[in-house]
Amino acid sequence: MVKSANKSKRSAGLGGSPSHLMHRVLQLALDIYSEETGPDGLTQRQFAVLEAVSQKSGLTQTDLVRATGIDRSTLADLVARMTTKGLLDREKSTIDARAKAVRLSAAGQAALDAARPKVEAADKRILALLPKAKRDGFLGLLAELAGEADAAPAKARAEAKAAKKAARESRKAEKLAKKAEKPAKAKAEKSARPEKVEKVEKPAKAVKAKKAKVVEPA
Repeated sequence: MVKSANKSKRSAGLGGSPSHLMHRVLQLALDIYSEETGPDGLTQRQFAVLEAVSQKSGLTQTDLVRATGIDRSTLADLVARMTTKGLLDREKSTIDARAKAVRLSAAGQAALDAARPKVEAADKRILALLPKAKRDGFLGLLAELAGEADAAPAKARAEAKAAKKAARESRKAEKLAKKAEKPAKAKAEKSARPEKVEKVEKPAKAVKAKKAKVVEPA
């Protein structure tokens, strides 16, 4: 009875809202992260950027958006500030001359090395809040949701492209239908008109014979 009551309570109101619950969990995770890294440590986003760049040097900002999930405008501002602080170096990309490649500076590498054990401690504290049997499943669900977030932009572009194609095909079908409708309509109008009775002309010989029979009065 107690379990069913708890279940019904969770499914009602904010307790049944995934967005609300995830927001609360995010707040908890960030609080734990801040406690472990300290007030002068890297922020969670700074750590994510440095970790991503350390995995593959020379990433462009577009690459970093895909790797970290941080939106483009926020990432551009973040990279600019981290470059000013000396954590990152930027140079022209060897792949795309229009883009800037991002690399770890010596200070950035040192900050990353110092932050890693603290971030690992924060992650352990977060997982410790769950029973051991549920931790792998929890991480798996988070990975699935993160994968959906990564795929969302591509899905949106594909859906928009499909919608445009469907609209074009619909307009084309309408034009073809109207084009085919015109001859059929004209034919129907023609068949609805009353037929003209053609005047039958008498043969010329018959007219002459009739004239010859006329007798003038005496």
